[in-house]
Amino acid sequence: MTATHNVGHTTNNSISAPFVELHQSLPSRASAISSFVDELMRFIRSFMEQGGATKEAEEGIEIAVYEALANAMIHGNHENQEKQVHVACRCSMDGEVLISVRDEGEGFDSRVVPDPTEAQRLLLAHGRGLHLMRALMDEVSFEENGTVVRMRKQMKTGQLAMHKGQTEVQHEIVPNSGL
Repeated sequence: MTATHNVGHTTNNSISAPFVELHQSLPSRASAISSFVDELMRFIRSFMEQGGATKEAEEGIEIAVYEALANAMIHGNHENQEKQVHVACRCSMDGEVLISVRDEGEGFDSRVVPDPTEAQRLLLAHGRGLHLMRALMDEVSFEENGTVVRMRKQMKTGQLAMHKGQTEVQHEIVPNSGL
């Protein structure tokens, strides 16, 4: 399994910020979620700690990613191990974290998912994932008939240092390591 890290520049409102991007696919096994999220958070922290990212922001991203992966694997791909969940994570040196999670399922309409804060739903043990993602991230959108969730979080302000001359790094990942 290979995880690819790309280094480049992005333009957001006419401001160019260097970024590092990771792309990873994993099988639709709920048991793989925790280890993958741990590895992804190490990737995010490795770029965001230098600039003063808050623990609260990191924890919010961690929970939102966990929920997005659980939804993709369990509800999207129905834990069919022949289907993959594809994750992309971009950490910009200006502190922005963009994450997309794509499943290979049929999709869904996020607008018809019941509100878990309604009185009759408060004691249910499920149905809070979308609500949590929206509450913890700055932006959440569902695209491609609900098979893709895109999430954005501004971790901090200011610039992070970037290694000069680095354009692309590939890391070999041992099986079961998550990334």
